[in-house]
Amino acid sequence: MAMDKDAAFTLPRGATGFFQPKDGPLPETDRRTFRAATYAAARAAKGHVGEIEEQTYPRTFHTATVIEGTTECVILCHAYHPWIAFAQERRDWYIEEFRAPPPWAHVFADLGFVVLDRAQLTLPLSDVDTSVLVQSEWREIRSSGITTLGGVLFNAWD
Repeated sequence: MAMDKDAAFTLPRGATGFFQPKDGPLPETDRRTFRAATYAAARAAKGHVGEIEEQTYPRTFHTATVIEGTTECVILCHAYHPWIAFAQERRDWYIEEFRAPPPWAHVFADLGFVVLDRAQLTLPLSDVDTSVLVQSEWREIRSSGITTLGGVLFNAWD
């Protein structure tokens, strides 16, 4: 796809979790900061942290849960860029199963993360600047049937 200067979101290198060894390793989201933000978010929600699970191959994200009363909110943290998203349930990949950020999501932004909302995450790839993606990434995206920004960012490629 061609670069679109009016795109609503620009994918940086590493957004898919794939990298070329010649380009060097991908950046990493600070896991300790994510953990601290999750505990701060739970306090802000007057709830508690359920589970925190670090990213493992082939997933591109860490997960955590904050439990408020009987409601569990799943927090997704991209492993290579400081992006946060929210979901109803824990999965290995997401396409459009995102929820709006809860009122306490600002805690993540306060600690340097970018909180993505459902509208951004469900953007069609045609509205995203994908010029950084290489042929092998496009092959994976197409073979997985991914059509949204969130699907590219929060996935478990096989």
